[in-house]
Amino acid sequence: MRLAEIHRYPVKSMQGERLMQTRLLELGIPGDRAWALRDEARGGLTGAKHLPGLMGMRARFAREPDTERRSPEVHISVGGDAPGSLSSASGDVDQMLSRALDHPVSLWPLLPAEQVEHYRREALPDGVDLQDALRALFGRTEDEPLPDVSQFPEVLATHHTPPGTYFDAFPLLIVTRSSLQALATAAAGAGIDANFDQRRFRPNLVVEADLDGFVENAWVGRRLCLGEATLKVEMACPRCVMTTHGFDDIPREPGVMRALVRHNDGNLGVYASVLEGGVIRAGDAVEVL
Repeated sequence: MRLAEIHRYPVKSMQGERLMQTRLLELGIPGDRAWALRDEARGGLTGAKHLPGLMGMRARFAREPDTERRSPEVHISVGGDAPGSLSSASGDVDQMLSRALDHPVSLWPLLPAEQVEHYRREALPDGVDLQDALRALFGRTEDEPLPDVSQFPEVLATHHTPPGTYFDAFPLLIVTRSSLQALATAAAGAGIDANFDQRRFRPNLVVEADLDGFVENAWVGRRLCLGEATLKVEMACPRCVMTTHGFDDIPREPGVMRALVRHNDGNLGVYASVLEGGVIRAGDAVEVL
């Protein structure tokens, strides 16, 4: 197997940058998810699960991030009828993002983990059932099972992200091209017409494997060596409604989630943490230990 692509996403839920190499740190790729949006109407951190318009926006750094866990200036292209880019350093960036999304938001850098209230999950509104909220979040119909949320880090029961980060769960998300192909083939065979473009799934690392099927499912609990780094594969990645949204040239397709649930328990890819950091490059061999 080999490492085919490396991606980082400067702003959570937006499109990001493809890299040819990077140095993996304890918290993954420097600059990955260095910024996130706060919902000024509902409160709390937010993303494309609730604001699909974020998926059509693109973020890039004004300068290459250093190895510290910081949030350097980022430029954001909102697309649509607003060409050009916004800067996180601009005094009107919140106003412009709110206008583009038609919803009041503010852009936030990473705050220290000690500022836990910034990351805390708000309570469900009165009258909203938890199971209904989870079905909406994970894009599941009444007859489809919900993912086992107990496998996520315990802190996510009370916080949107692990404090000090804007990751959904762990620093890295890995997807093989084999899994994308297996999903598309299985869906077509079941009469599900859907577009499984890689951009829907926001991987950090894309692996080319000369194997068929959902290859990375077998990696959970094992280590991966690539370049100078060693990773621990923590869990399969349960997919949410975000993967069904349309943006750019990609249409909105609920069939994506139907195929994921039917053919791979609603999962695609795996989450990983960094055991030993180091430089990785596109083209590096990937070894499962």
